[in-house]
Amino acid sequence: MLRSEPVPRRRLWPVFVPLVSVVALAIVWTGLWFFAASAAEQAIAGWREREAKVGRIYTCDRQTIRGFPFRIEVRCADPVIELRRDDPPVAFKAADLVVVSQVYQPTLLISELTGPMTIAEPGQPPSYIAKWTLGQSSVRGTPAAPERVSIVVDHPTLDRVGGAESATVLKAQRIELHGRMAAGSAAGDPVIELVLRLLSATAPELHAFMAQPVDADITATLRGLADFSPKPWPVRFRELQARGGRIEISRARVQQGDAIAVSAGGLGLTARGGLDGQIEVTIVGLESVVRSLDLDRMTSPGSVGATIDALNRFIPGLGQVARQNAGPGILAGLRAMGRPATLEGRPAITLPLRFADGQVLLGPFPVGRMPPLF
Repeated sequence: MLRSEPVPRRRLWPVFVPLVSVVALAIVWTGLWFFAASAAEQAIAGWREREAKVGRIYTCDRQTIRGFPFRIEVRCADPVIELRRDDPPVAFKAADLVVVSQVYQPTLLISELTGPMTIAEPGQPPSYIAKWTLGQSSVRGTPAAPERVSIVVDHPTLDRVGGAESATVLKAQRIELHGRMAAGSAAGDPVIELVLRLLSATAPELHAFMAQPVDADITATLRGLADFSPKPWPVRFRELQARGGRIEISRARVQQGDAIAVSAGGLGLTARGGLDGQIEVTIVGLESVVRSLDLDRMTSPGSVGATIDALNRFIPGLGQVARQNAGPGILAGLRAMGRPATLEGRPAITLPLRFADGQVLLGPFPVGRMPPLF
């Protein structure tokens, strides 16, 4: 009689190992998400506290946190930004704000702001309304040690509303502003690099030159700050002036139609907060630039003499140059004092763009005035 072999018992623990591993991983990941969510919430609170120190107050009607399992999403309904130290104070109110960070990068905050946004004095009807199709920003670093910030707005428009006259004061296809800590640290001797990009931007109330669409790509560096602790920008610029700091423009390219201008140079600040210094600008299409700057009006009867007198008050001797060239016209005068050049394969001319305590002069001719920075 044959004896049957005993059937070996199957071990069940290998079956449960993957399941237990998945459960353990889920528990660990959940803990990591809540830890990262707490870190992100603390980072946002820290940025709010930093801004509040300089009078910029951020509030929400309702705030929620979600995004599990892979990201942290903080939603702020009806956000309000109050600039309480401005004179007069200003309040910005938008429809929605979402701030997102990844679980593995809780100090990189990416936000999206939904319009429209109203701009008004607190308690008053809106003076301006801003709209856009996409408004995003990103902030990297901690409130104590910020590293970089970027703001991108697609198809923005800014309309003045209320009162007798309504008008569009700003319109563009895209506006970008980027800033980073290029050297030093927020605690000592920071060097800040700023990049401004405009695509098809118009702002006729800002300057006659901006009445037609302008593309711009400007890179500048701030040197001379003591630190980057929270403080209003006027205070920061006053500190920059006291320390002999400078605003260095490494490259600025501006295009309007076929006209192109490329410049570089450095500017300081006067005791009154006006920009002061000189930039060499190379221009293609000088005729178009003269028309856009509305310099032709200076050759009209009754204007030339006043202009020459004004030039002599700002920079002695420049009036005589203008007087010699007023007959053949502003364009001929600029060509006479400029240097021939080539820009992007096209004939160009290089001229000095001078800032004299906020007054802006192309060659000897005033083209505008920059408001004081403090």
